[in-house]
Amino acid sequence: MAKTGWSMKRALARWTLGALPKRTLTACVGRVSRCRWSRHLIPLYIRYYGIDCKDLERPPHAYDNLLEFFCRRLKSGARPVAGEGIVSPVDGTVSCFGRIREGSLLQVKGCTYTLAALLGDAQEAESFQGGDYITLYLSPRDYHRVHMPLPGVIRGWRYIPGSLFPVNPAGVRSIPGLFTKNERLITYVHTASGRFVVVKVGATIVGSIRTGYGPGYRGPVRRRSVRMESGSASLRLDRGEEIGRFELGSTVILVFEPGMVGAFRVHAGQWVRMGQMIATTV
Repeated sequence: MAKTGWSMKRALARWTLGALPKRTLTACVGRVSRCRWSRHLIPLYIRYYGIDCKDLERPPHAYDNLLEFFCRRLKSGARPVAGEGIVSPVDGTVSCFGRIREGSLLQVKGCTYTLAALLGDAQEAESFQGGDYITLYLSPRDYHRVHMPLPGVIRGWRYIPGSLFPVNPAGVRSIPGLFTKNERLITYVHTASGRFVVVKVGATIVGSIRTGYGPGYRGPVRRRSVRMESGSASLRLDRGEEIGRFELGSTVILVFEPGMVGAFRVHAGQWVRMGQMIATTV
């Protein structure tokens, strides 16, 4: 009976999230957060989410609007970058990690999704079979810039349009294959020891995923009509250098080719800082 009740709750959650006008809501929040008067919401935002302001590049009153605060930079040295291993590309919570087996990754206990669906390319997914992955969730209180986990060269990207389901724990538990349904930007990086990808997953309230090498900005409503697109790049970056940012929260998934990851040094549910070593290399 308890199992049936849990299934009904999940079904109700899926229906509710499906019915939610996600793009309209995202567009409205994005417009409000860009307005100059939204700077008055910053103190409330800080108190509500318990944000530690000591590492900010600027004091809270120096930001022109809420979105600018959300995408805040940190003081130089606020996130020391480990000189070895794979470092966390973000401030966030470890959701899942492990070996890619039979082309599948774990979303949450008892629920998997395929790498081919995540990347939108079965041939590319095959080259990562037997490799490793880690999923990091960024809550509204976290620093939302994304950095390099290893030194390497960004060689290309793929943008995959999709929905904007919430990627918080409730959304991850309720929507099967959530990360393959939401829009995402996939970045391909070449290193001396192999390739890895950084998958930035969009979500409800996420205004956009911004990078210096990928697609240009489009509003949430305009993105509805965009098809999958890809491009090349040639950008060499060191471990810890910035590669992009989220304009309102989301998730990052790292996927590594076989033979790159030695052992993960984290556990599920652990909050990690950008620059902290999360795995050793082979």
